[in-house]
Amino acid sequence: MLTRAPVEPTIREFEAEVTSVDGRDVTLERTYFYAESGGQPADRGTLGGVPVADVQSTGDDVVHTLESAPEFESGQTVTGVVDDDFRTYCMRAHTASHVLYGAGRKVLSDLGYGGFDISPEKVRVDFTTSTDIDDETLVELERLVNRAVWDGRGVSWEEVPTEEALDRDDVAFNTKTEEGVMGDADTIRVVTVEDWDVAACGGTHVSNTAEIGPVTVLGRSNPGEGLTRVEFAVGPTGIDRQSDVHRAALDAARELGTSVTDLPEAAASLRADKQSLEDEVRELESELLSNRIAEFETLPRDGATWHVGVLSGFEANEAGEAAKSAVDDGDGTDVVAVVGAGERPYLVVAAGEASGVDAGDVVADVTDEFGGGGGGGASFAQGGGLDADPVDVTTFVTDR
Repeated sequence: MLTRAPVEPTIREFEAEVTSVDGRDVTLERTYFYAESGGQPADRGTLGGVPVADVQSTGDDVVHTLESAPEFESGQTVTGVVDDDFRTYCMRAHTASHVLYGAGRKVLSDLGYGGFDISPEKVRVDFTTSTDIDDETLVELERLVNRAVWDGRGVSWEEVPTEEALDRDDVAFNTKTEEGVMGDADTIRVVTVEDWDVAACGGTHVSNTAEIGPVTVLGRSNPGEGLTRVEFAVGPTGIDRQSDVHRAALDAARELGTSVTDLPEAAASLRADKQSLEDEVRELESELLSNRIAEFETLPRDGATWHVGVLSGFEANEAGEAAKSAVDDGDGTDVVAVVGAGERPYLVVAAGEASGVDAGDVVADVTDEFGGGGGGGASFAQGGGLDADPVDVTTFVTDR
């Protein structure tokens, strides 16, 4: 027979006759162990004193796989003991997922149910919705769930004729149910959270939302197209997470010299100050870079004025932008060649249109001489990985 765990979820110990023993696999004439199904894991516990490793439904039977072959035989009566802590956790977590879905009905549009899973540390619910579940929405979902817990709403379950259940707009179905897991049954088990949520479900549940305890939303992700996954915790994991977040908020507020409630404004102000300082530093760096290039050796060649020199402390892209600006600033500089300091120096060359110099040709000549690679056009070119001392590169550029 199928498990009676969903119907009588508070029973933790029972006696039943063994109907078959096949190695480690045992079936009973009745059982209160929950068989893994629909995202809820199998119960833990013992059967005849032997630890239960797994519980699965196979056709009309529930198979208890024990950690070792039992000494009892078919026809004997054995005692089953369901692990109280784990069953209670699963009941709280499963009902919490229904309460979360009920909260989603209040704030999410085009809501659908994409799946659910309980692990020892957290619970996930997958939503299909056209609403972007941003931080504010996530916090509101958590608030609504905990308010429903505080309100102590009754939780009940009943068997409803399949056709009636499918016709009801208020009954939520998960994807597995819609694919026909219950399609051949005459009735569907419907779980109702009073004035909050109604869903087809075969899992174990608490009788009142107050039994769930605090719920902590851990985060969200997108596991697949059209799905938003919300993860939350009940019990110790959730309590520890709340403590960690509270501690971090207090620490941050103390460092910023403000209160927790004013922390967002203080953080925004700090970020604005940081951005302002970064902009100022970039301006100063740009000015310093321009001054360094202006101090390069000035060389008149073929009617053009060249600035050639070695630069340290700046990347090739920064040097390139500064070189182009120096050529365009109208101070009479026609060509700028910057060699980066280092074991494998770079070279950037910027040339004005009237200079008659092709920057790409300059870089090509240098890489032919010293290796490396690069390229560019007549007005700007860049090379790197040169196998030469930077001073030797500048000498080559000026003498070529």
